[in-house]
Amino acid sequence: MPSFINPQELFEWCHIPTEELENHPKARFKIQIVPTPDDVYRWCAREMLEEVIANNQAGRPTRWILPCGPKGQYPYFIDWVNEQRVSLKNVHVFHMDDGLDWQARPLPLDHPFNYEGWMRRNFYAPIDSTLTIPDAQRHFPSVYDLDRVSNAIAAVGGVDTMFGGVGYRGHIAFNEAPRSPWYTVTAEEFANCKTRILHLNDDTLIAISQRAAGGCSHVIPPMAITIGMKDLLSARRIRLISETGAWKQTVVRVLLFSQPTVEYPVTLVQGHPDAMLVVDRVTASSPLV
Repeated sequence: MPSFINPQELFEWCHIPTEELENHPKARFKIQIVPTPDDVYRWCAREMLEEVIANNQAGRPTRWILPCGPKGQYPYFIDWVNEQRVSLKNVHVFHMDDGLDWQARPLPLDHPFNYEGWMRRNFYAPIDSTLTIPDAQRHFPSVYDLDRVSNAIAAVGGVDTMFGGVGYRGHIAFNEAPRSPWYTVTAEEFANCKTRILHLNDDTLIAISQRAAGGCSHVIPPMAITIGMKDLLSARRIRLISETGAWKQTVVRVLLFSQPTVEYPVTLVQGHPDAMLVVDRVTASSPLV
């Protein structure tokens, strides 16, 4: 796919001082900068906890789309739920994505890159059994029923908040920019895409291998299933977080200043009425100094 990012504009965005980002007059997206990655995790965990408490007090369900990365917010959330005895019995979770092998088959639940298995072991299991989310309210994408998550979202009346990360080239979940020169996907079509199976782009394989496997890309599942941008954008609130430093410094600037483009899918979130990005200071720093 050819690039539609103007190099001169990108060069200018990447030189904007960090302290000017939060209130920049040309910013197309709201950003909040906190000191450290741990502050990003704590911010997200507090958002989750406070939303559950408010909905419980009002007698409303809490309906989330959650990622299996970033993950650092979950230990804080779990500890606070257990310590404060916050019931999650009326929470519904829709999981974003999962890794698949090279034949598009699901990985074993105990595989380190099976996201369902990881979330069951590390998110659900540590929550007190008297407080935890009922199993019937945990929804994972399935290669055997691509519309499973979308149908479950519709059945409970939609999503309150989508919490997610931002990829190196702007993917949310595994909604990656198409790279083939042989077909075109418009921004409108991409914003309405549904759950699908896809091959991961090379930069995603490299990024995951760098963070999770010491650069050993051969152990990273090369395919994935992901819920689509249509479901993600349907959430009433969108809260994006990023804390991986230099890997994300450029995409932060693209999200804030670029026109919406399939080249960086996260830019399609710009028109959402209640969306924001929270990053640590290093991730918000200028990549060109």
